[in-house]
Amino acid sequence: MEMSKLSQTKIIRQLKALNLGLFSITDFKKTFSISKDNTAYKMIARLAKNGILKKIIKGKYLFTLIPADDFQIANFMHPASYISLESALSFYSILAQFPHQITSITAKKTRTVETLNKEFTYFHIKPALFFDYEKKGNFLIASPEKALLDYLYFASKGLRDPSSAEFDLSLINKKTLNTLAGEMHNKNLNKILKAQNLC
Repeated sequence: MEMSKLSQTKIIRQLKALNLGLFSITDFKKTFSISKDNTAYKMIARLAKNGILKKIIKGKYLFTLIPADDFQIANFMHPASYISLESALSFYSILAQFPHQITSITAKKTRTVETLNKEFTYFHIKPALFFDYEKKGNFLIASPEKALLDYLYFASKGLRDPSSAEFDLSLINKKTLNTLAGEMHNKNLNKILKAQNLC
């Protein structure tokens, strides 16, 4: 599609029609039949200046006229991840306090991304422990039991303090919890489960 034919109104209409709230530069080029990166970036910059788009990270953008929640954005930035730890525990009302970070688990390197006035942190876990998550709406999230186990796993490494957190453990299925814990094969984790009367 030629630049002259791509008015701002047409771009907005097309993004809305496709429900494209989050997209990459590649998605944008495909959607509007643009061959050059430079052309796409110039168009995006113009739309961003007018508040229609927001840059999330390099090459990934938010269309402001379609709402996207924090968990969806977290998964979009780092597809090889799932929401867990404090964010998931708060989502399930197992943890009363609301974390300021959006916390995810990844089998890749730990990293923190600050964007859209928020902090998204991806914590590394062994590939063998990257399991028991599901899709809810537009994002991937750990099951309640796996979210708690992820938290206690990091506690076993001294990276979390379970004594400082107020958990509503009535929302946890202990049988499922212990089955999943058995699959994690971690002695220190099992010690914490016993100390918390979870097994």
